[in-house]
Amino acid sequence: MMKLPAIPKLIIERTVTAALLEDYGRSGDITSSYTLPAGQTAEACVVAREDGILCGLDYAKAAFRLSGGNVRWEKKSTDGDRVRKGDIIATVRGDAIEMLSSERVALNYLGHLSGISSDTDRFVENIRHTGAKMCCTRKTTPGLRLAEKYAVKCGGGANHRFGLDDAVLIKDNHIAVCGSLKDAVLSVRAQIGHLVSLEVEVDTLSQMREALDLGVGVILLDNFTIEELRQAVAVNKGAAKLEASGGVTIDNVKDIAETGVDYISSSKITMSAPAFDFGLDIRIIGAK
Repeated sequence: MMKLPAIPKLIIERTVTAALLEDYGRSGDITSSYTLPAGQTAEACVVAREDGILCGLDYAKAAFRLSGGNVRWEKKSTDGDRVRKGDIIATVRGDAIEMLSSERVALNYLGHLSGISSDTDRFVENIRHTGAKMCCTRKTTPGLRLAEKYAVKCGGGANHRFGLDDAVLIKDNHIAVCGSLKDAVLSVRAQIGHLVSLEVEVDTLSQMREALDLGVGVILLDNFTIEELRQAVAVNKGAAKLEASGGVTIDNVKDIAETGVDYISSSKITMSAPAFDFGLDIRIIGAK
């Protein structure tokens, strides 16, 4: 498995704290507080209810830890692992009220991020026989971009821009405002730093040829048909890196990859991935 980039602990805790505060409301978990005696100890297993690719362990751990500091987390798997239905991916032990108060937030992160990594894996498996890479986009849940892009990596995908300052991507609206593709490219080149990459989005073969004539190194082919993608690859002759985007589904991603493009980008793997099902099986073991 590829080495995964670590998300800084500070970022994870800031994100999870906001989620816990949202769930606690004004008074915290009144149900658990009213039904369980203070000091009650419990242990539980976090169990996968389906097959897929695991992601979000550090977020779940943070949810239990930040609930009061009296819950101990022990992981049994690692982000990026392929898990099966019934697998125990972690155990938790400690204060029962704290455990139940943070359960939903912990499982929400695991379910959401493992859903993205599992869906990404399905796309990646469909194009593994080609040289194309499956990429996510900036269409992410506000506040969760870093986590969701990490989940894409766990599923074997690649990341596009993290933010607007990562690279220049000239899109149709930039071209419309500048007046022409050429004017937009020349304007960027007059100001861009030497370490900043440049990509141009085109929606016709004519625009693609213009981008090639300008020496653009990465060209995004927006909503091209399969036949148009084949023509674009033939015209390109390896001069630029080609990215196919728009209308990508699990059903057509194989055909898109087999045209010979270098990258395929889609928002589906972050915005439309179904949640992965996890459960917390808990039992009371006594007082602390």
